[in-house]
Formats: sequence, C-alpha cells, structure tokens
Amino acid sequence: MAKRKIPKDLDCGMGMIMEIIGGKWKPCLIHNIWKGHKRPSELQRLNPKATRRVLYQQLQELEEHGIIRRVVYPVLPPKVEYFLTDLGLSLLPVISVMDEWGTQYLENPGLHPKLKIA
Repeated sequence: MAKRKIPKDLDCGMGMIMEIIGGKWKPCLIHNIWKGHKRPSELQRLNPKATRRVLYQQLQELEEHGIIRRVVYPVLPPKVEYFLTDLGLSLLPVISVMDEWGTQYLENPGLHPKLKIA
C-alpha cells in the first residue's frame, strides 16, 4: 500500500467522522443495510454505479471501524450478510439528516445551479 503524502487529521470530530463514513458509497451502504438490504448482491443492485471492488473495500473499512458486522453462513454456495452494530446504529441520526438535506436540495431547484452537460 502506498504511503500517504498528507497525514490524516484525526484530532477533531469532523476528521474522525470523515475517516469513518467519508467515502462515496459508505453513507449509502449504511442507509441501505439499515433499510434491510443485507446481501452483497442487493447492495450492488442498489448502487449500480459502484464497482464490486469499491463496494467490497468500503464494506471492509466500515467493518474495521466497527460500524457493520459481516456474517458468513456455512452453506453452499456461501451466504454473506451485513448488519449494523450498535456503533453503526448510533450513526443513523447523522445519515438520516444527510438524506433529508440531500432530498430538500434536489426538490428545490432554486437552491442549486443548473447542471450543464457538454
């Protein structure tokens, strides 16, 4: 793994939460797992623009931080499911507020500039 040129700043709360949920798909993954989508194939279907590799990497990072728990069932073919831990459940108010803010932003076109597609 490459060495970081700029060290991570984990001395403040914002730096810490961005370390944990600061990924393009992490808030979506937490939200989707909370809504009951626990299988990797379901998560992939809900986030079709994300590659399997990126989703797997971000799921691993969430697991390393103790936000989610990965359960592998001893069946053939192997069955994997993800669940929020108590720590992950404590993030739900933050994720919910982010979702509400994004929805309001999308519903009020006067609040954001029009996107120009070249």
